[in-house]
Amino acid sequence: MSKNDLALLVLDNCKEFGHKVEENLLKIRNEKDKKYIAKITASRFSNGEGKVLIDDSVRNKEIYIFCDVGNYSITYKSRGKEHEMMPDEHFQDIKRVISATCGHASKITVVMPLLYQSRQHRRKGRESLDCAISLQELERLGVNSIITFDAHDPNVINATPSLSFDNFYPSNTIIQEIAKNEPEIFENALVVSPDFGAMERARYYAEIIGCDVGVFYKRRDLSRLVNGKNPVVAHTYMGSDVKGKNVFIVDDMIASGGSVIEVAEKLREMGAKTICITCAFALFTEGFDIFLKAKKERLFDSIYTTNLSYIPKDITKYDWFHDVDMSYLLAQIIDSMDKKEPLTKYFNRTKETFSTVRKSMSN
Repeated sequence: MSKNDLALLVLDNCKEFGHKVEENLLKIRNEKDKKYIAKITASRFSNGEGKVLIDDSVRNKEIYIFCDVGNYSITYKSRGKEHEMMPDEHFQDIKRVISATCGHASKITVVMPLLYQSRQHRRKGRESLDCAISLQELERLGVNSIITFDAHDPNVINATPSLSFDNFYPSNTIIQEIAKNEPEIFENALVVSPDFGAMERARYYAEIIGCDVGVFYKRRDLSRLVNGKNPVVAHTYMGSDVKGKNVFIVDDMIASGGSVIEVAEKLREMGAKTICITCAFALFTEGFDIFLKAKKERLFDSIYTTNLSYIPKDITKYDWFHDVDMSYLLAQIIDSMDKKEPLTKYFNRTKETFSTVRKSMSN
């Protein structure tokens, strides 16, 4: 049974999602008058330095700190100018919240759906190892557990072997949402990974749907860096015939979107009938105009992503864009953690998803 001694500390960058998790937690527990979100205030001095105040008591509570490090809609004024908060600043606020508990919490779990610095998870030569360093920093501050989704490389937990690190995948929820909206796309389907790094995820989709899988090889120019990465100079497809197929492009995140649009364009040229893009995080680091243009040119048919990280409201109005709600799953996870129940059922939902897809295809 639940001890009802948990508190959700939701930073402004994760407010909407955090409130959805609380609503679902109340539904799961059949509670009406209970409140789990404790009031916190994150403020800034005029020079940009910040502080956090916890307005409610968290003494002896198991606390869950919610933070979306990818939310670029949060701004503050510094030296008279509007300033967008960057991931480094969001991560700093997590540490401020931990500090503000003054050591009174019985357990601290950081809910960071988009893992901070997850793309800088390994080192090549003389470069920083940011993800590992950040996890070690949280552990030293007294964090007991991390909850994240679709980490770029889950093996980064090797940096903190004593820290509980639960990495959940939204793939099942996304597939179930597709089955609800357009089940016909599962017929004559093909799953395509945009690169070798996303092959495991693509294989999972293919096993659930019951189809073949293909992959693109990204040839990069290793002699130069553009925005911190070696630019892709060519995409080469390896796999079965695309012509006439309903194709799923499966990845963990969309950053600028240029690469996934190039893959979609190649697939369309090869004769793909329908193209559905899926990812856990749609960051739109250079805006989403490229997707509006690509949709107008019929380079793809639909996009499925999640609300685990900030999505601009302007794009959610389009019927081809689907932001899959992950708040119920997270509420279930937190409820089970509070009741000290095993989390195995949330890691392995293959049977449930397979059944959903088969049912949608038979209707």
